[in-house]
Amino acid sequence: MTQMINRRTRPTRSVLAMSTAALAFALAGCASTPPEHFYSLSNGMGVAQKADTPPAGYYIEVPAVTVPQQVARNQMVVTTGAGSIDLLEYDRWASPPAAEIGQALSLAVSGELGTVDVFRTPSPDGMPVYRISTNVQRFESAPGKYALIDAVWSVRLLGGAKVLTCRSVANEEVGPGNDALVAGHRRAVVRIGADISRAVRALAAGGNAGC
Repeated sequence: MTQMINRRTRPTRSVLAMSTAALAFALAGCASTPPEHFYSLSNGMGVAQKADTPPAGYYIEVPAVTVPQQVARNQMVVTTGAGSIDLLEYDRWASPPAAEIGQALSLAVSGELGTVDVFRTPSPDGMPVYRISTNVQRFESAPGKYALIDAVWSVRLLGGAKVLTCRSVANEEVGPGNDALVAGHRRAVVRIGADISRAVRALAAGGNAGC
């Protein structure tokens, strides 16, 4: 009578070594993936209104801003040389650049004028509303060099026929790194917001506003 012997097969050293190497490779791959960083132009943005500043007596309306197609994405697009740009996959805007610029510009202008942006919000009857339309023609980011916003904007009193159209170019020197780059773009937005605010004040005062 033949006796059956049940033996459990044990993994060989080579199999264990291969499994360990595969696990180490997978962990190394996860560790080498850089983390994503998100940046915002509007976070902490705005010009503080002075306590003794009287109400503006009018509102503003800042519709959606338009930007060039090549930068209309969440990934940061940076200039690396003459005619050369890079798409930074792991460095992103918190929202599309058009939304970032629009919100930052709204905060800058409303803070400067001491008023409220009532876009898509009902406003009291009889209160003047100045619509500010903005077309960003260039939005350039060159780390360690400059942050540039070139915008054509217009101001019009709702219900009125007169339109003031101007152009503002804000070119800010920046240090290395994306934090400095974003700070430069914030300063550029503030400069453009100051140009717009001066025009709105002049129109609201009944003067001949110019660029």
